Amino acid sequence: MTSRATARVPARVPPRTGTPRTGSRSTPRPAPRPELRLVPGVPAGRARRRPASLLRNRRAPFVLLVVALLVGTTLGLLVLNTAIAVDSLKATQLRAENADRAQEVQRLEQQVVSGSTPVEVAREATAAGLVPAGTAGYLVIRPDGTSVLRGTPAPAGTPGDDAAGG
Repeated sequence: MTSRATARVPARVPPRTGTPRTGSRSTPRPAPRPELRLVPGVPAGRARRRPASLLRNRRAPFVLLVVALLVGTTLGLLVLNTAIAVDSLKATQLRAENADRAQEVQRLEQQVVSGSTPVEVAREATAAGLVPAGTAGYLVIRPDGTSVLRGTPAPAGTPGDDAAGG
């Protein structure tokens, strides 16, 4: 068991102010020296400071944790940024495809509008081998259930016949 020295310092008395009672000047006294004595039972290893290597070893896990968090955050941001860039490229590609589809729809609508005129329909029908119909006849059904033919039906002309085509 080792001992450790401690000091006991008596309380200081504040200096007096004012004039001394005796006619002589008082000179300041030197401060009393502290009283030293041994205190038994304090282990010497406790009073020592820890070596710097122990402190560095205790800080190592914390430093590694901070570095790992920084690296993990950086990698996470890199992955997130890459995913956003890929999605942005896909969105741009889909917008371009959508614009192409809209142009195709407009072109087809224009074909429908221009193809549905009576002149265009007649031209396409003639090109397909169709001929104009002749005069039509109508059946009129009376309230008693009998029917009457109105008009004189005529057969359609042949494809090369000019009289049937009007």
